[in-house]
Amino acid sequence: MKKFFTVVLAALFVAACSSSDDSTDTNEGGNGTAFDRAAMLSNVADNIIIPSYEALNTELEALVTAKNNFNAIPNQTNLEALRTAWLTAYKAWQHVEAFNIGLAEQTLYYFQMNTYPVNTTDVENNVSSGSYDLTHPNNNDAVGFPALDYMLYGLDLSDTAIIAKYDTNADSSKYKTYLSDLVNQMKTLTQSVLSDWTTTYRDTFVARTANTATSATNKFVNDFIFYYEKGLRANKIGIPAGNFSSTSLPDRVEAFYNKEVSRELALEGLQAVQNIFNGTHFGGSSNGESFRTYLISLDRSDLATQIINQFNTARGKIQELNTNFVTQINTDNTKMTEAYDALQAAVVLLKVDMLQAFNINVDFVDADGD
Repeated sequence: MKKFFTVVLAALFVAACSSSDDSTDTNEGGNGTAFDRAAMLSNVADNIIIPSYEALNTELEALVTAKNNFNAIPNQTNLEALRTAWLTAYKAWQHVEAFNIGLAEQTLYYFQMNTYPVNTTDVENNVSSGSYDLTHPNNNDAVGFPALDYMLYGLDLSDTAIIAKYDTNADSSKYKTYLSDLVNQMKTLTQSVLSDWTTTYRDTFVARTANTATSATNKFVNDFIFYYEKGLRANKIGIPAGNFSSTSLPDRVEAFYNKEVSRELALEGLQAVQNIFNGTHFGGSSNGESFRTYLISLDRSDLATQIINQFNTARGKIQELNTNFVTQINTDNTKMTEAYDALQAAVVLLKVDMLQAFNINVDFVDADGD
């Protein structure tokens, strides 16, 4: 008899352990059926994340070519072509910035690509010395898209003077080298992250479905919310508008030196967020399993609708802003804070209501509250 109970207890123990395995766990929907987390992760990986990285990688290849052309012949035509390639790649970046998971998280890819405001002193010191390690954390604010923003728009007051920095200036070769190193590093980092997704990490990501702190599902949901709260709401709108300080900070806007695309980048970032929530395939209109369908399976279609409606409300508020956020802040900052408030209203829906529905805990701590 003792042996029988021992066998039963052992079987129960194995069953209990198996229930937490990343490859088998699902959440039960409101209709009594289990939601297929693996299908959601497959859609996210195959139709959103990997295609987004592929698009960014392609645009960075075009940026490398434009950079090479400009360095070979620094003139107005090539400068404009380089600026266009920079903006196109920057918009593509908005669609991968939320994916701080896997190799991207391990290599601090996010910080290497879009830490702003750029530290222009560090950039100029790097140019002057010609000796630097762009991958070092101390250079996070001297690399990536913000550093290129400065190199293409902020080196001087006129295009003629900026071109001269790369042409007739005594340190022109140093500016060319730094420009080249910046772009090449961005391309190398992106190619590495993309290759990791397409060779090994995709299958690992899709398989880790359990409701555990380290599962892909839980980490991805948390990373999505963290990006919305920090990368989009705070960095693009709230910090420049002064929501976290005693005064507004217009020098903290994204693409500060270009001065005309901060709104465009913010709208692109919000569209990327909404596409992830809806499971919309990158570059298309088809939808797959997603946070939205997950909520619907839990009989929370009301919450899914609320979230989508709030995204649309926030989009409307951002569209009302000046294309130049610096001008908007300096002339009528109230509209910036209204855009922030509209974005903020979705934070509670995502971070409290959606996470409760999914039975997922927050895995990050913020300093500004909900």
